[in-house]
Amino acid sequence: MTGDPGAEFLALLPELILLIGAVGGLLLGLWTPQPKQWRVRALAVLACLGSAAAAAPVLPDPATAVFEGTWTVDTTTGIVRITVALTTAVAILLAAPSVAGHPRETEAYVLMLLGALGTVALAAASDLLLLMAAFLLASFPLYALAGFAKDARGAEATLKYYLMGAFSGVLMMIGIAALVLATGSTGYAALASGLPDASAPLVAIGVLGVLIGVAFKAGAVPVHFWVPDVTAGTTPAMAAFITTVPKLGAVAAAFRLLAEPFVAVPVNAPLLVAVLAAASMTLGNLAAFSQTEVLRLLAYSTVSQVGYLFMVVAVAARTDLAVPALAVYLAGYAVTNIGAFAAVAAAPTARTIADWTAAVGRRRWLVVSLVVCLLGLVGTPPTAVFVGKLAVFSAAWDGALVWLVVLAAVNTVASLFYYLRWIAPGALGASTAGGTPSLPDVGGSRTAAGTAQRTALRPAVILHSAALVSLLLGIGSGLWLAFALPA
Repeated sequence: MTGDPGAEFLALLPELILLIGAVGGLLLGLWTPQPKQWRVRALAVLACLGSAAAAAPVLPDPATAVFEGTWTVDTTTGIVRITVALTTAVAILLAAPSVAGHPRETEAYVLMLLGALGTVALAAASDLLLLMAAFLLASFPLYALAGFAKDARGAEATLKYYLMGAFSGVLMMIGIAALVLATGSTGYAALASGLPDASAPLVAIGVLGVLIGVAFKAGAVPVHFWVPDVTAGTTPAMAAFITTVPKLGAVAAAFRLLAEPFVAVPVNAPLLVAVLAAASMTLGNLAAFSQTEVLRLLAYSTVSQVGYLFMVVAVAARTDLAVPALAVYLAGYAVTNIGAFAAVAAAPTARTIADWTAAVGRRRWLVVSLVVCLLGLVGTPPTAVFVGKLAVFSAAWDGALVWLVVLAAVNTVASLFYYLRWIAPGALGASTAGGTPSLPDVGGSRTAAGTAQRTALRPAVILHSAALVSLLLGIGSGLWLAFALPA
């Protein structure tokens, strides 16, 4: 970039659209009657779609750094921009039934937009101070969203989330301070040149502290303890947003750190990330085996997915396969994870696997779409996550982390068993249930049954759409990788 302020602000157009949507939505909500708060929802969705549309044309452009190198626009940033914007739009639609009529409905949509903005900032940050600001912006809106239902479980989950976030944030600040002491700079370019000759103890403290903060946003081991409580303590829609969107930016931030400032540090940062990846996928899978509550099962599933995502982070600077592998996996994970949580939202009163099976009754297509999403999370062809895992495994193998690829393959097979604990009863229930569906087809819109039916309709549509997009994205990304990657 030339330093022209107009050109630099234009480079941030997707983020500006999200910011304008958040501020505009807040002002619109102040002057809109409660029964017509859907206008704010419409504005928020339009802002997300506008942000994605603004990010798409510059995706193939060469990497540029704006605002004195503190903000980088490249392929990684572009993928996160588009994926976060579209995922947030879907999450807003998914959350609409649970927040419609709430006294703070407007605030819910605004907080989701601000959380999305912070997530994109995580991915684009090329300066430690901006990274810290992005961490905070991607955290505080989510604390409020986690306890939006204002019940006992939500309050407990929010408190745990906040305390773990505060602890991780302090460690991240200590790490940033250590790196500044070691090099006298916060910019990634200056860190990359100064860290190799810096004090090894200071560098070790700095690298560990910064990675712990990023790992918290991703929900990785060992700062993952908030994930199951927050996921089970909030609504399925908010859980889908909290466990999907921030993870995209956090993984991209970790990828940029390993690819740029931490390339030649005196400590083995790739090995540290590889260990975090191995621990996340293994402990996440082991914890998921005993879960009977659907939200907690999905919570531990998201922890294990971080492990696969961190595999490509560990080889960010070692192979040319890393960037396309990260792009495909981020997009595939976002679509598939949102679909899995939409399946839970489609049966709003069901908490356990048995409850969900009884609730869906003979809605076979609901079960079919759930099977596509769950098998997609396993990595079954031809879903998007399968292509993403194949690309990530190839990148890790090319980056000389053969042991991690073997462990990931074992964990992938193991994860199938706890997904089958949900798939099998659902498929069996859909084929043997009686003639009365769980969500009665009643005409009275003012009855409780009528409300339940309307509430479940939107999540069901999102579930079916996610399953279809997962398949199409898997086929399309597979063809793209086949032609884009070097032989």
